[in-house]
This record gives sequence, C-alpha cells and structure tokens, in this order.
Amino acid sequence: MGKPDIIYEDNDIIVCYKPAGIATQTRRIGQQDMESFIRNYRAAKNEPPYVGIVHRLDQPVEGVMVFAKNQKAAASLSRQIKEHTTEKYYRAASRGQGVSGTAVEEEEAWHTLTDYISFDKRTNTSKITSEKDRLAKKAVLQYRVISVTPDRDGSQNECIRTEFDIKLLTGRHHQIRLQLAHIGYPLIGDTKYRKPASNNSGMGSKSGRTGGGVREQLALCSYKLVFDHPATGERMTFELP
Repeated sequence: MGKPDIIYEDNDIIVCYKPAGIATQTRRIGQQDMESFIRNYRAAKNEPPYVGIVHRLDQPVEGVMVFAKNQKAAASLSRQIKEHTTEKYYRAASRGQGVSGTAVEEEEAWHTLTDYISFDKRTNTSKITSEKDRLAKKAVLQYRVISVTPDRDGSQNECIRTEFDIKLLTGRHHQIRLQLAHIGYPLIGDTKYRKPASNNSGMGSKSGRTGGGVREQLALCSYKLVFDHPATGERMTFELP
C-alpha cells in the first residue's frame, strides 16, 4: 500500500493522490483514511482541521482527489459535481473477452455505455437493471480502447489485456466496474463483479487471486480531474503522471 501525497494546495482546496487500499472516509477505529490524513496534515500546520469531502473513490481504487478547506469551497465543488460540470477520467484494464456486439476493437474511438443501476446496501454491490426499476439510477460513461496486448494471468495462461480510457459522466456506486463487466470486460483484480472462470479463460478467479494465491490490485485509476476553482473560477486540471 502506498502513501497519500499532496499534489496541490492553496487557501481553498487540497488536491491529493489516494493510493489503492486506503478509504476516502471510514468509521473503523485505527484504519487510515484520506479524511484523517488531511485533518492531521492541516493540524500539523496549525490550521483548522476542517476537511470537506465532495467526492469519493472506492477503497481499492487509486487516483487524484480534491478536498475543500472551508465550507464555501465545499459548497462550490459539490454543486459542480451535482451539475456534472467537473470532468473525471479513469484508466482501467481487463482480461475479459467481451460479449457479442461489444465494439471495443476500434482503438481511439469513443463509445458510450448507458445503463440503469440499482444498489443493494446489504451486500454493498450494484446490479444493472431496467429503467422501470424505481430504485435504479441512470449511469453513463464514455470509453475508448487505448491498447490491446498479449498478457498472462496469475496462472500463467495466455490471454489478452485490454486497457481503457474512461470519462465518467455519472457517479454511481461501482459504476465503471459494473458496466465494463456487463459487456464482458471485468476489471483485473475485481473481487465483486468477476464471474468464476475456467482455467483457460484468462479471467482469473472469482476471488481476484492469481494462481500463486496473491491478490491482484484492482486495475482502476482516477488519473485526471478537471473542475473550476471554487474561489477564482479558473478551470483547473490535475493529472497523474
């Protein structure tokens, strides 16, 4: 597990790198999360320990995040996210083989996925359902294939690795993981939405472990975040190397 890192800071915002394995916010005593990291960081500088959480990344997902340092900044960033004026980009990788009708072979071309997702709080999972489901919410993302290369899974079976560039247009629970799995491209390391597979499928096990018993990291990274500065209105872009 890596360590959180400060990418940018001013009087209103803190932009951070969140490593995989660290929660955005947790109630578990003794477990590190981004909220406590920033709170402690500010306290060490004798600043007010306020931390405005305006968006989240799932614990196994790494990437860039923005936090507000005051309530006014938090309100502005939250409004931008609600109105979908922010831009969130992800990298993802799969050893899946797709399903019939999935047009991912055309590299660099953007495709749109639109589904309706229902969240089950009891299992902390989501499923794709229909527009008629009154509990479902519309989920939209755009994706393009950026590479298709030979690979080997944890059992050293030959397979194909497909890497995706994703623009997230709505922020539903486990949205990217679920929507890509639904078209036959479950993410490498996903322990929730990968179906059991035979030894020669190249998709790994349901547990997300390799043949040697080592769990693979979820192949999902929020690599770029774009938003308007809450005080100046300047359009700001932060991108991981």
